[in-house]
Amino acid sequence: MTLSIIPVLGIPEVTPGDRIADLIAASDAVLLDGDVVVVTQKVVSKAEGRLAPVDASDPVGHKQLVLDESVRVLRRRGDLLLTETRHGFICANAGVDLSNVERGWAALLPLDSDRSARRIRDGLRARTGREVGVIVSDTFGRTWRRGVTDVAIGTAGVAAVVDLRGSTDALGRELKVTEVCVADEIAAAAELVMGKATAVPVAIVRGVDPSWMRDSSVRDEIVRAPAEDLFR
Repeated sequence: MTLSIIPVLGIPEVTPGDRIADLIAASDAVLLDGDVVVVTQKVVSKAEGRLAPVDASDPVGHKQLVLDESVRVLRRRGDLLLTETRHGFICANAGVDLSNVERGWAALLPLDSDRSARRIRDGLRARTGREVGVIVSDTFGRTWRRGVTDVAIGTAGVAAVVDLRGSTDALGRELKVTEVCVADEIAAAAELVMGKATAVPVAIVRGVDPSWMRDSSVRDEIVRAPAEDLFR
C-alpha cells in the first residue's frame, strides 16, 4: 500500500457559521473516491462557534473554562490539569486551546466530533459527488512519552479501529489481541503536511485500504470503557 498525503491550500480564516465542506470544495483540492480528508479540530471548533472569551492579561484566565469542560480532574501539576472531557478523552486542560485563535479567545472541543465529521463528509459528498472518509484531528500528548502527535477525535466514513484478531502474522501465528487504531495513524500522518504554524488546516490522505472505508465512531471504537482501564 502506498499513501499520498496532500495539503489542502487556500482555506481562508474560518469564522463561526462557515461550512467546512464548502471551504474545501471551493479550494484547489481534487478529491477522489476513497480519500480520507483530515480536518483540524481548531477550524471545526471555529466553524461551530465553540469559542469562549478569556482574559488575555491573565495567563491562567482560561482555567475555569477547563473545569467547565471537564467531567473530572485526574491530575494537577502547577497550571497543568489532566482531565477527562464529556467525550471520554483524557487530555491536558480538557482540550481548551489558546493557539491559532484571536487573542482574548479560547477554542473548545466540538460538542460531538463524530457528528462534526459526518457533517463534513455529507457536505463533501453533496458538493463533489465523491465518497470520502473524514477525520477530525487534534493534538494530544501520550502517557509516558514526550512530545505530542495528532489523533482522531471524530470519524466518518473511515474505520476508527481495524480489528486484526483472528488473522495471522507473517509467521502464521494467530493474532489474539491486535486492534490497530488506523484513524490515529492517519491523523498523525496528515499532520506532517499541516504543521502547527503553516495555516494548513486540512489534508487529504490517499491510498488507504478500501476495506477501511466504513461507518465508524471515535466514541464507540477508540474511547476505552472505564471497566477496561487499568489506570483510572
